[in-house]
Amino acid sequence: MSDVALLGTGIMGAAMARNLLRNGHRVRVWNRTRSRAEPLAADGATVAGTPAEAIEGAEVVITMLSDGGTVLSVLAEAADALRPGQVWAQMSTVGVAALGPLADLAAERGLTFVDAPVQGTRQPAEQGTLVILAAGPEEVRARLEPVFGAVGQKTLWLGTDGAAGAATRLKLATVGFGISMTSIVAEALGLAKGLGLDPALFGEVVTGGPMDSPYLQAKMKAILAGDYTTSFALRNAEKDTRLIHEAAASAGVRVDMNDAAGDRFRRALEQGHGDEDMAATYHAGFDG
Repeated sequence: MSDVALLGTGIMGAAMARNLLRNGHRVRVWNRTRSRAEPLAADGATVAGTPAEAIEGAEVVITMLSDGGTVLSVLAEAADALRPGQVWAQMSTVGVAALGPLADLAAERGLTFVDAPVQGTRQPAEQGTLVILAAGPEEVRARLEPVFGAVGQKTLWLGTDGAAGAATRLKLATVGFGISMTSIVAEALGLAKGLGLDPALFGEVVTGGPMDSPYLQAKMKAILAGDYTTSFALRNAEKDTRLIHEAAASAGVRVDMNDAAGDRFRRALEQGHGDEDMAATYHAGFDG
């Protein structure tokens, strides 16, 4: 079992930490807002006061933070604790452009950089059934296998160069699918309501047919119940639409559904729904 430092104990990071602990790993956690990390002490984690304190002596460093700039600043803050030979599994969704500076920092400090974003939201994170999309040297994969196996049901290796960003690029494509589907479901229900119908009738039409899916059912159920308990925060989804747009533009690809979803998310942010699940994009279909 490994000594793991996990930086970032939001919805995803906290669930991942608990699964690492359940699988026998020794885990030190850190979060900028310490109160969000402290409950993990009851699960056996050591709560660190600084990123450097968490990283000191760790074999594997996991970052699960909000964006690339935050990841870079936190690792830079802990730079004196970093040591050659540590494996850095960068598991946040940071976009393609952020990878270069992160990989450069890893190289400067002698770390092995692994690009390893996860596919999944709150429930699979809690169940340890995330899908890890990873790119990194073959020689560290055996060390990471028990770590990734504790938090995910499958690891898809996409190359040996973490800095090249194959894992992050695939993550943008997969998260973009979920973002666009959520927006489409929300829009369909909003249109039904706006046209004077019970939105639940939409579900009666699609359930059990070729357009049905577990994902559609989950988001539709949340919207119809008005239950926006956060699985994937709307403000994080909006951030991802910008990362997707930037990556697509650099490749000469148009992502119209993603960009429309981003517009909806920004309206919902203005309405005060940023910390709710991204299904709250439903409200963006209405004024106020």
